[in-house]
Amino acid sequence: MDKRIYWLALGSFAISTEGFVISSLLPDIARDAGISIPLAGSLITAFALAYALGTPILATLTGDWDRRRVILWTLVFFVIGNIAAALSSSFEVLLAARIVMALSSGLFAATAQGTAVALVDDHHRARAIAVVVGGTTVAVAVGAPLGALVAAFTGWRGTFYAIAGLGALAGAILWWRLPRGIVGTRLPLRRRLAAAMRPGVMPILATTTLALIGAFTVFSFIAPLAIEGGGLSPIALPGMLLAFGAGAVIGNIAGGQAADRFGATRTVAWSLALSAAMLVTFSLIPIFLPHSLAGLALMGMMVPWGIVGWAFPPAQASRIIKLAPDAAPIVLSLNASALYLGVALGAVVGGEILRYGAPADLGLIAAAFPVIGLGIVLAGRVFARPVAMPAE
Repeated sequence: MDKRIYWLALGSFAISTEGFVISSLLPDIARDAGISIPLAGSLITAFALAYALGTPILATLTGDWDRRRVILWTLVFFVIGNIAAALSSSFEVLLAARIVMALSSGLFAATAQGTAVALVDDHHRARAIAVVVGGTTVAVAVGAPLGALVAAFTGWRGTFYAIAGLGALAGAILWWRLPRGIVGTRLPLRRRLAAAMRPGVMPILATTTLALIGAFTVFSFIAPLAIEGGGLSPIALPGMLLAFGAGAVIGNIAGGQAADRFGATRTVAWSLALSAAMLVTFSLIPIFLPHSLAGLALMGMMVPWGIVGWAFPPAQASRIIKLAPDAAPIVLSLNASALYLGVALGAVVGGEILRYGAPADLGLIAAAFPVIGLGIVLAGRVFARPVAMPAE
């Protein structure tokens, strides 16, 4: 397989590290900016909304451009966004910088996968995409904890500087290694919307959104949950993210294998059910355990939560591809937009909970969303069953 694909994965690692480390930085950002943590959570909402809504539009506009050119420019703007965030003198500038990062990250992710496919033969396409997407998994497992550790010693601005350096390194290597002349195909927005209207696609997209609302209602504000609810020190946050990342790597592998062995729909259903149970547990721990035990219990929950949560994406992707195999790139991009829409709404829900309640309330309310998603999945299975004809 073409070794240049691994450099595309480095780019995925850089942009995904920024996306997942931000939740651990919110308390410090809020303190420096003189704002509340829920308001700081709008950094996650703005990023996710820009990613969800902007990526399909930008991918349509640049679909027939040289992919090397698109990738390099996305990384340029990503680096500029991180430097602007590190130098920001106001919350508004930081918010604008995150929107720039979101638009460049979304377009990079879409273009990198298409470029990886173009660099290999037909028999290695799935593996090439897996390598590029694997950069995101490694970012969750390693990049986000390291970013949080950098922030613990240098402040949150130091994390943005470090990610800017990583993005610049990826851009320099890809400028050197990627060939010119790889051109994609421009897909009009109406084709993307037509794919969303196919039977069964919208329920899957709704389920994706609901699952991520539940997850990011808690994950977006894992720092106040750990510090206020669990009595942990801020220095424990990198360890929590590392534990979650280790679970995410296991879950990403196990989710794909379970979908192949037991069926994608069954795997998604179990993931949603177990996610709801774990989210409830995140609320019960601070309520019923003393701080001396609550922090350790929350730390212990991160690995299984990572496993269960990251078993969902590969199984859900398998479900939507099965519905529209002839339009796989389109429905997968729609699923990615639904995912980031869920991230955005999860940050909003979590922020509102903290505005009127306490961190211990996050999990109880968050659990309702995967339960609703599970209802949609089970209803789809019931309605998909053939109806027996009455005997004449």
